[in-house]
Amino acid sequence: MEELENFERSDMPKGRPNTMNNYGVLLNELGFDETFITPLREDYLQPITSLLYPDCGGQAMDSHKAFVVKYAVNEDRDLSFHYDNAEVTLNVSLGKDFNKGNLYFGDMRQVWVSQNEYVEIEHRVGHGVLHRGQHRHGARPISSGERWNLIVWMRSSPVRNHLCPMCDGTPELEEAVGFGNGFTSEPVQDQHQSVDVCSLY
Repeated sequence: MEELENFERSDMPKGRPNTMNNYGVLLNELGFDETFITPLREDYLQPITSLLYPDCGGQAMDSHKAFVVKYAVNEDRDLSFHYDNAEVTLNVSLGKDFNKGNLYFGDMRQVWVSQNEYVEIEHRVGHGVLHRGQHRHGARPISSGERWNLIVWMRSSPVRNHLCPMCDGTPELEEAVGFGNGFTSEPVQDQHQSVDVCSLY
């Protein structure tokens, strides 16, 4: 938290964590991908996703996007109902003191059952939620304090290369640099080499 707050207060250039959150930190901008998030994904999360999510690429989570989002009363207070650009998502509450702001889950994106039935989960500091990226979810408004969440969108190129999780189409690949949202034309061992992304992004 101290490092995140120092970065937030600094004059260093910062990207938005995603298209829905305005406040937060992309962890690759802090150099956390190679030393923290990649080992976390490969050594700790992959064995769990292999067991829990074999039907959506859980055994081949070979890339990720990791960021921290910040909720505060005078900034982003909540997050509307959505699904993630991920096969599996890890969401960990890092702190600080806050009231309300529960997570709520509805249907899977591909199976619309009911618009009004949700399961709420109290998001307690130090606890995490692991869920399929296509599981629709949101965050209720906080009423006071600040809430910081670590989000890791884990991606599986064997799944994505056949079906884009955002448009449900066969990806049309274009050359890019980096993880490329998990799309690859060939297996990628080095995160810094060129990969391909869906041109619809």
